[in-house]
Amino acid sequence: MATSEGYGQGLAERLRAEPAQAIVTRVLRTTDMAVTETRCDVLMGQEMSSHAREDAFFITLTFRDYPGREYWEDGRLMAVSDVRSGQTCIHDLKRAPSAVIDKPFHVLFFYLPRGALDAIAEEADAPRIGDLRHAPLPQDDETVAGFGNVMLPALHRPDQVNQLFVDHVLQGLGIYVAQSYGGMRPLQPLIRGGLAVWQVRRAKEILSSNLDGRLPLKEVARECGLSASHFARAFRRSVGSAPHQWLLMHRVEVAKQKLRDGRLSLREIALSCGFADQSHLTQVFTRTIGTSPGAWRRALDE
Repeated sequence: MATSEGYGQGLAERLRAEPAQAIVTRVLRTTDMAVTETRCDVLMGQEMSSHAREDAFFITLTFRDYPGREYWEDGRLMAVSDVRSGQTCIHDLKRAPSAVIDKPFHVLFFYLPRGALDAIAEEADAPRIGDLRHAPLPQDDETVAGFGNVMLPALHRPDQVNQLFVDHVLQGLGIYVAQSYGGMRPLQPLIRGGLAVWQVRRAKEILSSNLDGRLPLKEVARECGLSASHFARAFRRSVGSAPHQWLLMHRVEVAKQKLRDGRLSLREIALSCGFADQSHLTQVFTRTIGTSPGAWRRALDE
């Protein structure tokens, strides 16, 4: 995988932040989209963040008020503004964005390279996007905030991350940004139909064979002869849930079968069903069924 300073530890080092958690996805072809959580609670002095020029964008979501932010592009001061918790900014990395870091911060960075935007437009049968509409001032965007709040738990528990879920969320963010800030409009109406019977069967076979959820969405879509975005829409229409949601429910059903068998420990069942550990199984099982796996198995003997 090609490295970039647009996400992960490379980004954290440029921000002089604490070690960063990052999740990277390749849902669109071989182009990396990523999300990184960065925070710094104790500042050792004033710093100037800077980012290498590349054909990519940052969509940021702030989780801690940051008053008086000095924002620069191409070496010129563009704005001094207060950034409130929950606000979004869009930065064009071709303009070498930088900012004075003189206060504690907590920011989520979505990394969206040009290649990802091109792939999104192609899948939507739309013209390629030129540049995203952006301004140096922060703005309120509830949709971006929603994507960010959904991703935070995954960043905090990376061992429990379902790759299908990551692909689903980042793909959704990319499409939203392309439409809302890039003016993307499909040349043809989106196909609204569901999957053929054989496609549903094949998709479920593949998902069932990869209970750990590490298989990228695009690989399942390819087996069905579809793009990732088309497959995700059609799967939901046919099955009633997104692929990552179906997989999670299927894991629980497989776990119930193994609990009925009674020969395996809860830890063994958890690992065989694609959960990170017994605690992860208990958390998901209890949330889904309403009782813990141990209590559910004991009830079978009553």
